[in-house]
Amino acid sequence: MTKFWLAGTAFVAVSAFASAAEAAPACDADNGGLTLPKGFCAELIAHDLGTLRHITVAPNGDVYVGIQSRTGLGGGALGLRDTTGDGRLDTKVSFGEGSTTGVGIYDGYVYLARTDSVVRFKLTPGQLKPTGAEEVVVSGMVAPSEHHDKGIAFDGKGDFYINVGPPSNACQVKDRTKGSPGQDPCPLLPKFGGVWKFNANKLNQTQADGDHTVTGLREALAITYHDGAPYVVMNNRDQLDLLYPQYFTQDDNNNRPAEVMYRGDPGSNFGWPYCFYDFKEQKLLLNPEYGGDGKKQGRCATSGFGLPVAAFPAHWAPMAVTFYEGKQFPAHYRGGAFIAFHGSWNRAPQERPGAVVFQPFSGDKASGKFEIFASGFTKEPVPNQSAYTGRPNGVAVGPDGSLYVTDSVKGKIWRIFYKG
Repeated sequence: MTKFWLAGTAFVAVSAFASAAEAAPACDADNGGLTLPKGFCAELIAHDLGTLRHITVAPNGDVYVGIQSRTGLGGGALGLRDTTGDGRLDTKVSFGEGSTTGVGIYDGYVYLARTDSVVRFKLTPGQLKPTGAEEVVVSGMVAPSEHHDKGIAFDGKGDFYINVGPPSNACQVKDRTKGSPGQDPCPLLPKFGGVWKFNANKLNQTQADGDHTVTGLREALAITYHDGAPYVVMNNRDQLDLLYPQYFTQDDNNNRPAEVMYRGDPGSNFGWPYCFYDFKEQKLLLNPEYGGDGKKQGRCATSGFGLPVAAFPAHWAPMAVTFYEGKQFPAHYRGGAFIAFHGSWNRAPQERPGAVVFQPFSGDKASGKFEIFASGFTKEPVPNQSAYTGRPNGVAVGPDGSLYVTDSVKGKIWRIFYKG
């Protein structure tokens, strides 16, 4: 029997539970601090849970969320349940270990994507905590000092996709060093900077057993599967003005290297580290590490590198993405993508605040300009990381069509409803 504190009250698990999937919407008067479009409201259903990352919701309403650990201790995941029918997650269990970002449910198992591996735990109907020992699905992936977080996306046909970020900003000889040239060709690309596909039902695989389906990506832990392909939203390059002041101003760094969304069809190459997508110009430009000056396209115009399906402002820092296949929200939102941006340090003099963005889609193509869907996670402007009161890190759609959002600063989870 597990106790934990929520909004100052201790809750105790009971043998019979009222699933969050069946709970009637009961939004907070202040929407849990969030600002939402007209007709929507939110309930803060848990807090003080740790550094929350990605989230998934089981058909019965149980919630599973990954926990990041920067020290190597702790981490793992939480299972959360509403036992009272008020929608709030009053019971929790812990399982697994190690810094965990990606989490997903497939074929009776909950999968955790850690910095260097993917593991799974067996789910038993009626039980919140997985049973049995951890099973290693993929091991031995290198966990570099930066860009090591991993997301996971299932295609529903027996495979899953996972991002592997590069230990580099732009593949310089000396990373993030003024004047250091880019390595050409970049030796990181065979093992980093892309998406790999694995068999979800096969244990003890290594990265070499996976299918390297997409390359030319920087940090793309926001990953999901939709319409026959994985989609990623990528964190673009940093420090244009610091490393190349002869070509780029602070304003250029703050506003030009777009965060980009890609459809990852097999064989796609999106041009990292040679190119960056310019939000102002809406085209690929040659990175200065490879001879660019903020104007040249060079090989970025002729090498067949893929273009984004959508682009977002610089340094918004995408963390998670999910397509909306529910029916609760109005038709405008159906088939579109919700993206959690947690904001970046690399924007002076203030950092980017976090937000949940909605990107309309029609089939496999963006069908309109992105919209700020949920804000209020922190107050603008944000001078530095210590000033954040909330940073969205995970998004998931529940069985009733509600949208769940996690936060990595205060360990919060919100559930967003449409009430009309």
